[in-house]
Amino acid sequence: MSPAPLPHLDVEIIGLFAGAPETRWPDKPDSAIDKRPVTGLVEINETGLVNDQQADLRVHGGLEKAIHHYAADHLDFWKSTFPDHTARFRSGGFGENISTTGMTEHQICLGDIFSLGTARVETCQGRQPCWKLNAHTEIPSMAVEFQKSGKTGWYYRVVENGKVQTGDRMRLLARPNPRWLLSDIIAARFDSGLDADIAAEIAALPALSESWRTSFARKAVRQTDEDTSLRLTGNFKT
Repeated sequence: MSPAPLPHLDVEIIGLFAGAPETRWPDKPDSAIDKRPVTGLVEINETGLVNDQQADLRVHGGLEKAIHHYAADHLDFWKSTFPDHTARFRSGGFGENISTTGMTEHQICLGDIFSLGTARVETCQGRQPCWKLNAHTEIPSMAVEFQKSGKTGWYYRVVENGKVQTGDRMRLLARPNPRWLLSDIIAARFDSGLDADIAAEIAALPALSESWRTSFARKAVRQTDEDTSLRLTGNFKT
């Protein structure tokens, strides 16, 4: 049987964003979530945009969270969910590196390869929101709602270095896992009752990041005692 034809996914990059660690909140760790627009050509290497930094490399950045992509398609949803905070919801407002319209978690698959300017990137996991999203948006429930919605955005690993600028296009080049929509992978990651066989199948996907592989491997042997409370709340108080 011949493989299914590759879907046509071709979207314009409407924003590129980068940041550096800053002291944002008293008695809390530094954060680089406040990304600013980047103009002109930007180099991409194996750790992402060369002018982008992270404050805590244990949980942010690295080879498998090199670039974060968020669909601006979701911004209207957040504006309607939190109508008193609409100014917060703009491209770059969630700490992402790339903003586009016309492509969401429901249209891409784990392991998809995209052109990104002259670079090539591969989808490898969704985002696990943390308390810094609450503090950044000044919405104490933001991380919980972000995770619950499945509208988390996703991360790329870089498979070929290159350069990119706002206005370039992203094009789908390869889809090795057409059965595994990223929206389904994200939902499964946060499902404490996930079927063990499904967890094992996801854990075996070569494109999956190692951190998510470990999590799904635990689910496959029914180790579902993950405590997300500190990650999601950080004891943040308004």
